Amino acid sequence: MSTIIVEREHQLGRAGARDKAQALAERLAEKYDVTYQWQGDTLVVSRAGAEGTIVVGDSTIYITLKLGVLFSALKGRIKHEMEAALDKRLA
Repeated sequence: MSTIIVEREHQLGRAGARDKAQALAERLAEKYDVTYQWQGDTLVVSRAGAEGTIVVGDSTIYITLKLGVLFSALKGRIKHEMEAALDKRLA
């Protein structure tokens, strides 16, 4: 299993960052058949072959994504797309 970790600072406050994380999760659900559920300030996401968390803090967002064997070969591309989507939403 391969793991991707992405952390970004933000100036949105916790509530603003939660809204952005929610919008990102909705996009992932629509585009990649991802399911998600909030547990406090942590958004738990999963789909066949991948699972992870988006932890929302007052000034940071911390994403951890564990990839199964099939997605491990795409780790670099997936990480790049995650970073680009997150940077776009936090701008």
